Amino acid sequence: MSNEVKSKEKVQMDPQYIIKLTVTLLITCVVVAAALGGVNAITAEKIAAINWENTVTAMKAVVADPDGTTFSDALELTDTMTAAASSAGGTLDSVYEAQANGQSAGYAIKVVTSGSQGKIEMMVGVDAEGTVTGVSIVKNSETSGIGSKVMTNLPTANGVGVLSQFEGKSAADGTLIVGSNVDAISGATVSTRGVTNGVNAALAVFDVMG
Repeated sequence: MSNEVKSKEKVQMDPQYIIKLTVTLLITCVVVAAALGGVNAITAEKIAAINWENTVTAMKAVVADPDGTTFSDALELTDTMTAAASSAGGTLDSVYEAQANGQSAGYAIKVVTSGSQGKIEMMVGVDAEGTVTGVSIVKNSETSGIGSKVMTNLPTANGVGVLSQFEGKSAADGTLIVGSNVDAISGATVSTRGVTNGVNAALAVFDVMG
C-alpha cells in the first residue's frame, strides 16, 4: 500500500479530524437554522398583515357603513357557537365584532360551507338586531360560468343579486331555504344552497351569542 493511501486512511480515522468535522457541521446547521428562522419570522409577519388586510376588506363589504366601522380582533369561539354553525350546515371559522362610534354594531362572521365543487369561504355581516347586512365570498372553487354566477352576485330571475337577496334577512324569516324564501340562479342551485347554509350558520351563531 502506498504512503499516500496510508495517509488518507489515517486522516479518515483520526478522532480529532472527526470531532472537528462534527463541530463544523453542527455550527453550519445552527447558522442555517437561525437564518431560516429569521426569514420565516419576517415572512410570517408579512403574510399575517396581508391576511388581515384581506379579512378587513371582506368585513367592510358586509357592513352597512364600511367607512365608519372598525373591527375587533377575532373573538374566542365557544363550543356552543361552533355547534350552532354546524347544526345549520356550516363550519364556523371566526367572528369579529363590528364597532361604530364606539358602540357595537353587530358582527362579521366567517363561515365555511360546501358548494358544488368544494368549500365556500364567506363572510356574513349581522347587525346588532340580528339582521343580515351583507354577504361576501372570500374563497371558492365553483365552476366558472355556473356556480361563479352566485359567487359574483349576478342577479336572479327577479333581478336581485343572488347574494344581495340575503340583506335584511333575520331569524324572523325562519330557516332560509332555496326555492322557498331564497331564489337560486338557474343551473347553480347547489352553489346557491351552499351560500344559503352559510347565512343560516351565521344567524345561528349570532343567536347563541346573546
